[in-house]
Amino acid sequence: TTVVVDLGRAMGELGRDVDVRAVVLTGAGEKAFVAGADIAELAELDGPGAERYAAAGQGLMWSLENLGKPVIAAIGGFALGGGLELALACTVRWAAAGARLGLPETNLGLIPGFGGTQRLARLIGEGRCMELVLTGDQIDAQEAHRLGLVNRVVPKGEVLSVARELAAKIASKSAPIVSHCM
Repeated sequence: TTVVVDLGRAMGELGRDVDVRAVVLTGAGEKAFVAGADIAELAELDGPGAERYAAAGQGLMWSLENLGKPVIAAIGGFALGGGLELALACTVRWAAAGARLGLPETNLGLIPGFGGTQRLARLIGEGRCMELVLTGDQIDAQEAHRLGLVNRVVPKGEVLSVARELAAKIASKSAPIVSHCM
């Protein structure tokens, strides 16, 4: 829960900073973008604690999605559970070859709690979304691209540098008005 709060605080600061024109969100290293919640931590939550945790996560995703600036998810490795939900709230998603994505909550008797099912359905369609959610299966970056879940797949080890290039390109343009393309 500390990560959710800290990330929400950071997004608020970036949203208010007029000099920030685009944001790149990535994990530390190439192993994972975000591998999801600490299951042991979740197991200790009581009903009200779980509700607070879900509300905090939903608030973070909403603030990220509505930052008013493009947010590029640079997915270098695993993006599972809340990690995939975080990527889904970003404006653009680029993944490294070999990255793995999924919503494995059903394997634990849970459901995605941060709004990821709605965002995923908007991106890839309801039927494909239901299949991924109900099976808890992980997919690789190429399949995620084929489904429309990620915008591009780049060579392993290059996702952060190409995402930074994209952010610089976006920042060099007139101030974008980020909204949903419909």
